Amino acid sequence: MEDILEELFAVIEDRKETLPEGSYTASLFTHEKGENAVLEKLGEETTELVLAAKDDDDEEVAYEAADIVYHLLVLLSMKDMDLADLEAELRARR
Repeated sequence: MEDILEELFAVIEDRKETLPEGSYTASLFTHEKGENAVLEKLGEETTELVLAAKDDDDEEVAYEAADIVYHLLVLLSMKDMDLADLEAELRARR
């Protein structure tokens, strides 16, 4: 799992730097709402995850969980943080 998170975060960082046209990720970095656009998406995806879990829809749970992880990584990038920051916090909680 660590490899895919690193790969995804690298893509997010690249999109942040290059802002390719037509990229959803790039659009989050340039959105008129700024950081709030990502925060709204995290809230929306969290609600969808909760509903999927309540309905015992494992496929939808995985899908929505992936959306949350993606938007969380975008938020970390926006805050000039990276996976090492997240890992350090998780290790501190062990």
